[in-house]
Parts: sequence; C-alpha cells; structure tokens
Amino acid sequence: MQYATLNTGVDMPLLGFGVYQIPAEDTERAVSDALAAGYRLLDTAAAYGNEEAVGRAIKSSGIAREDLFVTTKLWVQDAPAEDNTRRAYETSLHKLGLDHLDLYLMHQPFGDVYGQWRAMEALNREGLAKAIGVANFYPDRLLDLIVNNDIVPAVNQIETHPFFQRADYQALMGEHGVRIQSWGGFAEGRNDLFTNRLLAEIGKEYGKSVAQVVLRWLTQRGVIAIPKSVRAERMAENFDVFDFRLTDGQMAQIATLDTGSSLFFDHRDPEIVARLGGHRLDV
Repeated sequence: MQYATLNTGVDMPLLGFGVYQIPAEDTERAVSDALAAGYRLLDTAAAYGNEEAVGRAIKSSGIAREDLFVTTKLWVQDAPAEDNTRRAYETSLHKLGLDHLDLYLMHQPFGDVYGQWRAMEALNREGLAKAIGVANFYPDRLLDLIVNNDIVPAVNQIETHPFFQRADYQALMGEHGVRIQSWGGFAEGRNDLFTNRLLAEIGKEYGKSVAQVVLRWLTQRGVIAIPKSVRAERMAENFDVFDFRLTDGQMAQIATLDTGSSLFFDHRDPEIVARLGGHRLDV
C-alpha cells in the first residue's frame, strides 16, 4: 500500500473502500470482504445510514484499531452548530463503536460552516478526530475557510475522475497543505467510462481493467481514492493497482479526457444549495 502524508503528519492510505449507496443490510458483509482483501481505509458518512454496519464489520474483523483508518462525515448543521456538531460526532462514534476517528469531514459547504469547523477544531485538539477536513468545497469556499480559521483542512473530498480531473485545484490545495480525495472516481460509469477506448487500450498493455487504470491514474497523481463495490472479486481487482505504473505519455493521454465540468452537480448551483442545505438528519 502507498500512503499520503496529511498536514497533521498522519499517513493515510492512498486507496480505500467507500460505502456510499451500499444499503445498510449489505454493508457489513461488503466491508468485511474489503478488509479481507486488504483495505485499511474505510470511508462512510452519517448521511449514508450505514455507520453501524461499518462498525460491526470492524469489530468482527479482529484487525487492530491502529491498523485501520476510519473516516466519517458531518452533515449540515445549523446554529448552534458547535453544540450540534459535537452531538453528531458522538452519535457517529457510537454507531461505529470506536473511541476516535482518523478523519472527520464536513460533508457539505452549507449551514453554519464556521460553527461546524470550530467544533471540529476542538475535536481535533482533543485527539478525538486525528485529522479534520471538508468535502465538496470549491476553491473560494476552501480558501475562505483556511484564511479565517486556525486549522487547515487535511483533506478535501471532491468529485474527481477522468472526465473532471481537478488538476489545477489539486495544485492550489497542495500549496496550502490540503490533500485531494476523490469521490466518484469511476464517474458512476457515465460517459461510458468502462468501455472507453483509450483507457481500455492502456489497460491492455498492462493486463489491467479500465477500473484498475483509473485507480492507478488517481493514486499516481497522489489523489486518495475510495472505490465502492459489493462484489469481493471486484474489490480484490480494485486493490491490485500498485504493481504497474503509467508512463508520462499515458498520463498526458488521459488528461485529454477532462471536460472541466461536473457530471453530477455543482455545489455553487442555488438549486443544489437549497436541496442539500435544507436537508437535515436526526442525530
């Protein structure tokens, strides 16, 4: 396994397992299979509704806690967000059955962002969240958060895949010590990703699938990836990406696939802000 060193000095696996859109009733088995395949980074969220199942899989795995890197995410909180955030953190921790998180992310750039961040800073200082970060923050929101607070986010988890590559934004984040993490690394198969001729041709040269080429492309860029699958054989395939390296020419070819636009939604769109920002979770 290869690692990304966060601005806290903590090493985070470059490749992990995500559980977004895995039904709660299937999550425990899926996470158990992922851990058996070698994954040690697990990524969930309060909004996914499957933290308890992730926790059960962790407990039954017998893997030492120090060998795991567990991430969950805080949903949108209104004022008093500092109190709400602490309560939401405690709820997630209880569901996971853990005594601390390796990474706690603010899931959306909405609500009382600064109240949420102040509470997350406190959790970090107390050692309850070894690192804190954000998700879905565009450059203006991220830089505003950085310059107006004490702790720089360790990670920004954003849509990143061959059709929306975020290279310039990755460079900007790097200047401020923020690591990029991808969600939607396979673009959920949109734009016929899995039959893309260029990616398939590159994969053929190494005896690898399109999915493996995409994961190697992400991790070779230093992008932390968290592919999801409910099939054990696919999990193993996705994990087997560190025995080859793409050439500079191949990386440049893949760069030509970038459209520069989201395939899902833009967090700056007022309709998206109203929909996501207005949705609350019971904690």
